[in-house]
Amino acid sequence: MKIAVPDLISNSYFPAAAAVELGFFKQEGLDMTLELIYPVNKTLEVLRDGGIDFVGGSAHSVPFAFPNWKGGKLLGALAQNTYWFLVLRSNLKAKKGDIKAIKGLTIGAAPLVDLGLKRMLVESGIDEERDKVRICPVPSTFLGETKNFGVGAARALQAGAIDGFWANGMGAEVAVRSGAGTIVIDARRGDGPPKVIHYTMPALITSDAVIARDPEAVAAAVRALVKTQKALKADVSLATKVGRKLFPPSGRDKTTIMVSASDTQAPGALHRLLEPLARNAISMTRIESRPSRRKNWDYVFFIDVEGHADTEPLRSTLEQLKKHASLFKVLGSYPAAIA
Repeated sequence: MKIAVPDLISNSYFPAAAAVELGFFKQEGLDMTLELIYPVNKTLEVLRDGGIDFVGGSAHSVPFAFPNWKGGKLLGALAQNTYWFLVLRSNLKAKKGDIKAIKGLTIGAAPLVDLGLKRMLVESGIDEERDKVRICPVPSTFLGETKNFGVGAARALQAGAIDGFWANGMGAEVAVRSGAGTIVIDARRGDGPPKVIHYTMPALITSDAVIARDPEAVAAAVRALVKTQKALKADVSLATKVGRKLFPPSGRDKTTIMVSASDTQAPGALHRLLEPLARNAISMTRIESRPSRRKNWDYVFFIDVEGHADTEPLRSTLEQLKKHASLFKVLGSYPAAIA
C-alpha cells in the first residue's frame, strides 16, 4: 500500500512518515511505502484516482478532490488545530497578533492553504481588494527539490519576492532564524479571530473505495498512527531517528546544536567550549544565546555549524565538544539548501 504527503520536511505530516519509517504500519501487517506528491490538491487527486491508498494532509482540503466530502474520509488527526503561521518581513516591525499589518502586502500561500488565510482576513474585517492584500503562490524557483512550501516561502521572503507568507512551522522557524521574518499570527496558539484555531488540522485521509476494498487495512492504518503518536510522545529522540532515515547526509549539510558550559560567566568560557570547532576547522555559521533559567547571567547557546552530525570530521568534533559542555544536544542535521 502507499501513503503520500505533500511535504516531507514539515512537522505537520510527520506522524504519517514516522509510522512508515519506525515500522508501525509493518507491525499492523501493512506493507506501506511513503511518497512525496506536491501540492496537497495533487496528492488528493491521486488518492481519488486510486494511485495511492492514504494521504497525510490538511483536513479541509479533502472536498477539493471529493466534492461535498463524497468519497473521501478523515480517519484520524495527525496533530491538533490549524498549524499555519503568518510571517511578515521583520523590517515592517509588525507586532504579534496585529493582523491589520497585512494591508497593502503581497503574501505567499500554497494552494488550498490560502483558503485559511482568506477566511481569517474576512473574520478580521479585512477585504483583499479594498485593503490591497495580494495572496499568491511562491515562485517555483524558491521551492527547490524538497518541495517544502514553508522553506521556499522563507527563501522568497529573504529575497524580497514577497512581503510575508502563510505557511507551516518549518518555514516560520527558518524565516525567524535568518532575521528575515517576524511571526505575527500563530494559529495553533489562538492568535487572530477565535475560530482560526479550528479551521483545519493535519489528518490521515483515505477514500471510500479503499475502505470498501480493504476495511481491515484501514483499521490497521489507524492503529499504526495511534502507536506512532504514543511512541513519539514517550521518546522524542525517535523523531531524530526518522529524520536521519528520510534525510541522510547529502554532502552539503548543516547541523544545529544546543550547548552550555558549567559557568558561562567565567572569562573565556565560551572560547574554551567551542575550541574543538576551531581545532578541527569546523565552520560556525550562526550563534545565538538565550538565558538558561538555571541562574542569573547564565546562558545556553544555539549554534549552526557546517557538516552532518553523523559524518566526519563533525561527528568526532561534537564528541570532543560534549566533554567540555554541561549541556549538549544535537537538534538536527539537514541539507544546507533548506537552511
